[in-house]
Amino acid sequence: MKTIIRASVKKIKPLFDSLCMKLSHLLYSCRCLLSFFLNNLVLQLFLSLPSFCIHLAYFILFSFIGFFILKVSSSSISRPGDLDLVFTSVSAITVSSMSTVEMEVFSDFQLVLLTILMLVGGEVFISLVKLQFSESMFSKNHVVHGNSSLSNPTPSNTENSIDVNQIELGLVQIDDHSVKHELTSNIDLVHKSEEEESKYINKSIKFLSYAIATHFLAAHVLCSFLIIFYIDSVPSAKQILEKKGIKVTTFSVFTAVSSFSNCGFIPTKENMMVFKKYTGLLLIIIPQCLVGNTLYPTCLLIVIYILKTCTKRPEFGYILNHHNKLGYCHLMSKKKCCYLAATVLGFILIQFVIFVSMEWNNSGAMEGLNSCEKLVGSLFQVTNTRHTGESVFDLSTISPAVLVVFIIMMYLSPYTSFLPYGEKKGPDVDNNMKTTWVEYLRFSEPTYLTIFVVLICISERNNLKDDPLNFNVLNIIIEVISAYGNVGFSMGYSCGRRIKSDGQCKDAYYGFAGRWSPTGKWILIIVMLFGRLKYFHKGGGKAWKLL
Repeated sequence: MKTIIRASVKKIKPLFDSLCMKLSHLLYSCRCLLSFFLNNLVLQLFLSLPSFCIHLAYFILFSFIGFFILKVSSSSISRPGDLDLVFTSVSAITVSSMSTVEMEVFSDFQLVLLTILMLVGGEVFISLVKLQFSESMFSKNHVVHGNSSLSNPTPSNTENSIDVNQIELGLVQIDDHSVKHELTSNIDLVHKSEEEESKYINKSIKFLSYAIATHFLAAHVLCSFLIIFYIDSVPSAKQILEKKGIKVTTFSVFTAVSSFSNCGFIPTKENMMVFKKYTGLLLIIIPQCLVGNTLYPTCLLIVIYILKTCTKRPEFGYILNHHNKLGYCHLMSKKKCCYLAATVLGFILIQFVIFVSMEWNNSGAMEGLNSCEKLVGSLFQVTNTRHTGESVFDLSTISPAVLVVFIIMMYLSPYTSFLPYGEKKGPDVDNNMKTTWVEYLRFSEPTYLTIFVVLICISERNNLKDDPLNFNVLNIIIEVISAYGNVGFSMGYSCGRRIKSDGQCKDAYYGFAGRWSPTGKWILIIVMLFGRLKYFHKGGGKAWKLL
């Protein structure tokens, strides 16, 4: 029997080896074909599309994936409507934190999914992905999105100025052998220097990616660890999560990601209002809200300085001295980062003074808090206006004057800064810029916001008539600007403010948009996407002259 088996194995083994070899060659061919397809066809397809279309497709794709998984994983008992799931998915990927359902209806698995959506939708993560694409294209074309400042020097030892590119193309004939040899040598030196600097820029982009990844990972890991440590150290805070059925690890990672990406979602239905007395937790989250948003360029510059000191790599020095050659918009000069940090801290200080002076004795917002808790809670609230959206106070109890200040802060872009020095521009910068007819037709940002507010007022006209205390224009403006700025602040909805009470209304801890009609919700979804892509339509309205 053993002899028969051995004989059969000897016969089958060559066939098996041959089959494995053929299969190996087939897999290798498929891998090469797939690599060619991804590196050439797909990449070229993406590069041929406008940047706006790529970003829009990115957000829509992840919104659809998030909606599909949320719908499949929802239980039949607490399943929100499809429109609410779409709204939540779009709100997470656009880091807007606008809500139409309470966060506690989502399971632990769904919270993990929302964490992933917030992570991949954050500006730092997207900018890192874009930087990887620019590195890939730079290695092929030796160009970083047209930002390279290399120029072809012309030889200065000849009597007549001759373009070296014309010599290469054969458009200029030179009879003098010595001059021709000298020009050819200069051409070789130019090409060699360009190639060397291109390679150095490519390496610098790679090290810049390392610095961004270091900042990204360090912020998330450190904040998550500190939140876990704090909650484990404070039994009353841990009891809050246990009563709600939320795991400490899930809450900590979710909050760290949400704060860094400036989304503003919190797993509890009350957002951070349930933790307004826990000053230690608020002080942990406040820096996380800044390092991933308004102070990100400043923090990135500090990280690069630290890595330069620790590693002694010359690439980090090149990044600091030639930040404008790398094509990364979040990398700024030292002077600009200083002014940006001063502006951010100045805005926080101004808001803090106004908020404390107006709301210190507010019985609705500050009820039950001591002086220290009032100060930390106020600092947390004003820090979140740009543009995190986490809240420890009910905005409906805050005075209208403070709400107007919040509206202005939500409208401002993250890198708004006071720059008392003029930026140097080339003499032909304005002459080389061509304006298309589409740019003339673009409206300004206030015009778009006005259009959105008008459309929502039309869609909610019945509610504006029947429920004027909840559905008023100020509340709608706050909701629209909060969605456009991807902030997440909301006035909420109160059944006690209804003029006509039907006895069936129940207060819920979700955004004001949760009480809107389906048409109003769809409009706000468009506003969130439009606001997430706001940097593509900035500078509109220049064709209009208000004399």
